[in-house]
Amino acid sequence: MAFVLDLAAAAQAKQRPFQLQSFTWRHTVLAMKNEKNDEFDWKVRVFDTLSFPTLILKPDKTILSVNPNFVKKYGIPKEEIVGKTCHSFFFHNSYPCPFDICPLGTVLQNGEGQTILSHVEIQDGEGKWEDRVFSPILDEEGRVRYVIESIRDVTRVKTMEKELAELRGFLEKAIQVSTSAIVASDIKGNILVMNRTAEEITGYTLKEAKEKISVRELHPPGQAKEILRKLRDSKIGGKGRLPCTQVNILNSRGESIPVELSAAIIYEGDAEVATMGIFNDLREKLAQEERMRQMMARVAQAEKMASLGQLAAGVAHEINNPLTGILLYAGLTLEGMEEDDPRRDDLKYVIEDANRCKGIVRNLLAYSRQTLPDKESLELNDLVEQSLRLIRDQRLFMRVEVVKDLSTESMFVHADKNQLSQVIINLIINAIDAMNREGTLTLRTYPGEDGHEACLEVRDTGCGISPENLQKIFDPFFTTKEIGKGTGLGLSTAYGIVKDNEGTIRVKETNEKGTTFLLTLPICQDSSQTNLI
Repeated sequence: MAFVLDLAAAAQAKQRPFQLQSFTWRHTVLAMKNEKNDEFDWKVRVFDTLSFPTLILKPDKTILSVNPNFVKKYGIPKEEIVGKTCHSFFFHNSYPCPFDICPLGTVLQNGEGQTILSHVEIQDGEGKWEDRVFSPILDEEGRVRYVIESIRDVTRVKTMEKELAELRGFLEKAIQVSTSAIVASDIKGNILVMNRTAEEITGYTLKEAKEKISVRELHPPGQAKEILRKLRDSKIGGKGRLPCTQVNILNSRGESIPVELSAAIIYEGDAEVATMGIFNDLREKLAQEERMRQMMARVAQAEKMASLGQLAAGVAHEINNPLTGILLYAGLTLEGMEEDDPRRDDLKYVIEDANRCKGIVRNLLAYSRQTLPDKESLELNDLVEQSLRLIRDQRLFMRVEVVKDLSTESMFVHADKNQLSQVIINLIINAIDAMNREGTLTLRTYPGEDGHEACLEVRDTGCGISPENLQKIFDPFFTTKEIGKGTGLGLSTAYGIVKDNEGTIRVKETNEKGTTFLLTLPICQDSSQTNLI
């Protein structure tokens, strides 16, 4: 009995390993099946949870499956989508899309992913942008088994890109049309932006500036460094800002140009990434200020001359009466003297000096314009010729060569003949005195550029007028001649006469080789009543 039991036990013992082995293999197979199922389920769950509408295509372009977001996007049950071709579903076409429209054919042919951006029209008339990504699924031999197509709505991104492009274009236009010059550079000084006004002022194009220079070369030595120092000083204009300040910049020809500059540092966070300068050309403004200064000086000169004219008129009238008495009684006394009277010479000196004083009084009256002008239409060339003949002391011209460069065109002016002749004679005598009565005197007449002015130039070869005296030559009683040889009323009187005749008189040019005075008068259009000299 025990033996039988042992055999039975032995038999059972022999069977256990087989049973255990069978159990292990069976569970191993089941585990492998379960693992594959889990992997398949995991892949399905990933496909179903993709945030973009996605479909799986067979190589024949038949839709194998779609995820829930695809169903939601198009609102069509999955059963009605699966089994259709992509071109029949999307475009209702019975034939595949061309390669240049759809990259699916390229994906199937090359086995590489492709993407395409397309614009889709919708019912309300507005369009939207879709980014379609095609990704191949390859088998063990590298052939395309399936293609996953994901559809992403990028309308918002494209709209933002469009708005950004429009904004960038608007800013570019605003920068380019600005009448102020704008230059921007990176922190190393490489020029990034330069508008048309900056190109005109600097003489560089943007391309040339980028290739040839840095922003430091637009400034005189050390100026760019000083501007950057001020930009970083919070006490000057605030950190990164520089208020308007006048500086000079250098153009492509090396010329220094005055500008009004404001500048700023551009930051990304706390890091300096670029600088920008906005500047305006001050050349025209400074020129206008200089013209205004000269105009104000002329106004002040006119006011001063008006005041002195009133004073001169009063003095002339007060002196004229006693002078008349002196000359009258001195003349009578001289007539009553014997020829050998030793006092005759002294009395002649009295009469001579009294006449000189009378001449000064006459000049004062002319300067104060107390006499009424007798204006008529005069031919300028004839007036110049007569003025030369009226100079009584012809010895003045003994060592002076007179060059007459008179216009062949007749030019008539409306003026007082005697007054205008006095002006011309004064200019001629001053020119001869400036040359110490030796040199070349040139008288030139010509019409102005606009044809409305008659011009007379009186040019000498003297030593010129010093800069400190140039602003004072038309002042009354200013003279550089020796005492007793000039009253300083000649040019101031000439200035007043010419001004009364709506003309101008000025120094056109002066240097160590000589001086040229320019007199201009309006041309008289009506010469029918011309009094020929």
